[in-house]
Formats: sequence, C-alpha cells, structure tokens
Amino acid sequence: MEEHEKKTVKKHLGKGMPVFNPHAAGIDIGDRMHDVAIDRGNTHEVRQYDSFTQDLESLVAWLKKEGITTVAMESTGVYWLNLYLLLEEAGIEPYLVNARHVKNVTGRKKDDTDAIWLQKLHSCGLLQKSFQPDADIRVLRTYVRQRKKLITNSSDSARRMQKALELMNIKLHTVISDILGKTGMSMVTAILNGERDVDALIKLKDGRVKASEEEIRKSLHGIWSEEHLFMLRHSYHSYQFFQSQKSECDEKIKQCLLSQVAKVNQGDITGIGTEKTTRLKKNEFTFDARGLMHSLLGIDLCQIEGISEISAVELIAEIGTNMSKWKNVKHFSAWLNLAPNTKITGGKIISSKMQKKKNQAGLTLRMAASNLTKSKSDFGDYARKMRSRLGKKGGVVAGAHRLARIIYTLIKEKKQYDTAILALNHQKWKEHKIKYLEQQLSKLKAVA
Repeated sequence: MEEHEKKTVKKHLGKGMPVFNPHAAGIDIGDRMHDVAIDRGNTHEVRQYDSFTQDLESLVAWLKKEGITTVAMESTGVYWLNLYLLLEEAGIEPYLVNARHVKNVTGRKKDDTDAIWLQKLHSCGLLQKSFQPDADIRVLRTYVRQRKKLITNSSDSARRMQKALELMNIKLHTVISDILGKTGMSMVTAILNGERDVDALIKLKDGRVKASEEEIRKSLHGIWSEEHLFMLRHSYHSYQFFQSQKSECDEKIKQCLLSQVAKVNQGDITGIGTEKTTRLKKNEFTFDARGLMHSLLGIDLCQIEGISEISAVELIAEIGTNMSKWKNVKHFSAWLNLAPNTKITGGKIISSKMQKKKNQAGLTLRMAASNLTKSKSDFGDYARKMRSRLGKKGGVVAGAHRLARIIYTLIKEKKQYDTAILALNHQKWKEHKIKYLEQQLSKLKAVA
C-alpha cells in the first residue's frame, strides 16, 4: 500500500495591524495633568505634563523634537482646547476624537494606558477626527454662543419681572401683547421710580396698543408690596444688564464678520454691515447681518424658507464656510444628527434611531424647520406631508434634514436658491400620489 504523500500547507500569519501614522502620539487629557505616549519600537514612552501654559509649551516642544507629526486626544470637557491650539500653531496635526470610540481599552483603566491605547489606535489609522472650525469661525462661534446665552438670561429676567407684577396683582401682561415693548417697559420704569397714579401711568401708553384705557386702568390697580417691588427692581436691572451685554456681543459679531468679508473681498468692505434704520424686532441684530453673510458666502441663505438672519449667522458660526470638511451631504447630515444611526448585522437592520447628542447647528436647523408647516410654499407642503407621515417630531427632523441638504449644496457649489426645483419635485410627488389613488380607486370599482 502506497503511502500517501504528506501535503505541505503554508500559513501566512499577519504581523499585526498596518501602520499608517508612524510618527503619531497619544495624549490622555486631564484637568491638572496630561499623559503623552509615543512609540519607541518595542515599547512606549509615557511622560506626564502639568496643564499650565508653560508645561503645555514644553510638551509641544518635546513632540516636535521627537518628530511627531500628528497627535490623538480625547474630547474631555474644554481641557483639550489650549493644547489643541498650540499643536496647530506648531504644525502638528491634532486629532480630537470621541471618547466613546476609544473607551474599550484592555486591562486596568489608567491615564498612561489610555495614552498608549490612543497612540496605538491612531498609528493604525483607526480614529476619526472630530470636526473643528477654522480659527476665524471659532472666534465667531464664541461670540454667537455667548449672545444666545445672554438672550436666554434676558428671557429669565423678563419672566421674573412678570412674576413680580403678578404677585402684586398687576395684570399688565394680560392687556398688552409684550411687557418688554415700549409701553410695558415705560410703565415698569415709572413704577420703579415711585409712580403709583394710574392716570399718570396711562399717559405712557403707546398709540399702537389696541387695549382700551379702561382695561389698562384696571390692570394697573394692584397691591403695592415692598418685597415684590424689590424683586421687580432686581429683575428689571438684570434684564437691562443682559441687554447691554447683548449689544456688545452684536458689535463683536459685526467686527468678526467684517474681517472675514474683508479677506474674501481683498479688503473692500464699502457699504457692508451698515446699521439698520428700520424698527428692530426682538433679539434682532442692530446691523445688516444678512448683507454681511451674502458677501461672505456669495449666496443669500435667508432666501430659504425658515432661515432668518439670526439662524444664518448661528449656522455659519457652527459649520463655517468650508464644506469640504465633510465627504458628502450624507456625512454632513449625519454630523448634524439629522439622520438615524442605522446598525445592520447579518443583513438585517437591528436599530435605526437618532443619536442622543446635542449639535448646535442641528438644533438651529430644527428650530428653523419647526414653523415650516405654517408656510404656504412648496416647502411648507413638504413639511406638512412629512408631519402627517412621521408625526410632529419626525416631521421637524425631516424638514431640518432637507434644509441641511439645500444649505450644503448652495454653499459648496455657490448656487443661488431656486424655488423652481422644489416646485418641480413637489409636482412630481403630486402626480405620483394622484396615480396611486387612481389605481386604488380602480381596484375598489373592480371589487364592487
């Protein structure tokens, strides 16, 4: 019996993950101390630096000396920001990564092992960089976010003013539309100055107020208590203080936009950003922000339904003007958290939910889309259609998603907004709907 020839099988074992970033470092960010890890061949070297500015500069200098070209760090609070900016200035590319993507480190949880794990992942190209705006946009974003906080604080002060008046049974807010208007603030100021005569207070009524003098007279007859007047005075001064700070923010935002427009127009800012002469609406910019945004982007975002002047400034302050930072419009919509996080395994969708995260630009678009159902345009028809199909919350997300796709395309391709495209799409949907209903009707007739 012949012996069977032995078969020789060659096994090719991998030598490990390929290295895409050989000169990479990992930094574990903390409030008081940063742990920095670099590769030393068969081992890692980990150094600890304090979070003071002098220590951060020493950290960056050491990384440059070691030939490091890119660094991965977790987005921990705001502790990463100063080091991030220093690395950018030094020519080292910083990767700000989501802490959820790198949390599954083997072994015990320590700062030095976290830094080594970040370095390993980054050297193999397994980390995704979080979006960070350019330096000019980052400055604008800071002022715009501060302005939004001041508006929120002003609203809180206004509610406390109204509560103080209600506790004194002064029903002024029930007869005039806005207590923060000319008539309301004039009367509140007179009350704080010691005026109690109803006839004298009625003389402060503006001609545009529709309420009669008899209604206002009855609403101003209250119970004057010292503690509630004290509360009213504090709330009034807080409101005035926040409003003055908001005006300072408006001036800073104007200067930021003017500097960016000057770079685009080669220093020419003639006739741009002038002060508004018309009567301002509540919380509106005192300058022509729409014209500044038009000069900066080359397009007018305010032509889009739902996008106001304030929404346009808040949106650009979050996303910037460079759309190439996202691969395509789908990545842009997902970053805005306007698309579901679909998870597929075994060819089946196991989950398709919105992520629980707050994206300021996405929230701005959702606010813009929340009132589209009241519009009589084709965009309004689309919003009402999606609301009937997906519900109120789902309809708002769908409207914001369409706004995001339109804005991305307009900014990237420098196209002007064209309502004819929306009208054409809406007409196609109507024809498809009519065809479907006719088919259903013919089926019902055949059965009958």
